[in-house]
Amino acid sequence: MKLLDQFKNGTLPPGVTNGQLWKAQKIKQAIIHPDTGEKIPMPFRMSGFVPFGTPVVVGLLLPNQTFSSTIFWQVGLNVLIKRAEHFSPATRILVQRFIPFPAVASANVCNVLLMRHTELSEGISVLDDKGNVVGTSKLAARHALIETSLTRVVLPMPVLLLPPLVMSLLERLPFLQKRPRVTLPVHSMVCLCAFGLALPVAISLFPQNSQIHVSELEPEISAATHCQILTYNKGL
Repeated sequence: MKLLDQFKNGTLPPGVTNGQLWKAQKIKQAIIHPDTGEKIPMPFRMSGFVPFGTPVVVGLLLPNQTFSSTIFWQVGLNVLIKRAEHFSPATRILVQRFIPFPAVASANVCNVLLMRHTELSEGISVLDDKGNVVGTSKLAARHALIETSLTRVVLPMPVLLLPPLVMSLLERLPFLQKRPRVTLPVHSMVCLCAFGLALPVAISLFPQNSQIHVSELEPEISAATHCQILTYNKGL
C-alpha cells in the first residue's frame, strides 16, 4: 500500500518496476477492503472461499400467503409431481442433476438482496476521477446490486452445469462402464476443474470499481461535480 501511495503521489523510489507495482496492486485488491481500507481475514477473502448460497425452499415457506397464492403453490406442485411420475429414467436423471443450479442461483440473488437491501434506501458513495466522494446515490446502489446479482448467478453455473454435462458423456464410454470404481475420481476431477473455472469467470464479468455516467444518477449528484464519469464500488 505504501508503494502504491508513492506511485500515486509521484514519489516512487528509483528502481521500482511495473511488475512490482502490478504485484502490489493485486495483493492490495485481494486483501484490503475497498471501502474501509482494513485487512480482510483470510477465510472471508474471495481467494479463500467460493461464496455459494445454500438452496432455499421458496413457495411453501412464503410468509403471509393469500388464499390464491396458497392454491397456486399447492396445485402447481401437485401437477409437477404428477408429471414427474411419467418421466423416463434418463429425464429423471437430467432433472436431478440440473435442478440444483436454479436453486443455488436464486439463493445467491436472495442473499445479495437480503444482506444489502439497505443500500437501495440509503445509497452508496460515488467518487470523482480524483477519488473524492461526490455524494450518495441510490441509483448507483441499484446498478451495484444488479451487477453483483448477475455475478452470483454466473458463479455456480460452471460448477453445477458443466459436471452433469461432461459426466453424462463420459459415463457412456466403455472404459468407465467396465470400471465403475473410476467414476468417482473422474467426477471429482471434473468438479475440481469446474471450481477452478467458475470464480475467475464470474469475478471478471464486472470491474470491482464500476463507472457510471452522471446522467444516470440523481440530479443533485450531477450538480455537485463537473466530472461526467463517476466511480462506485460494486461490492461482492
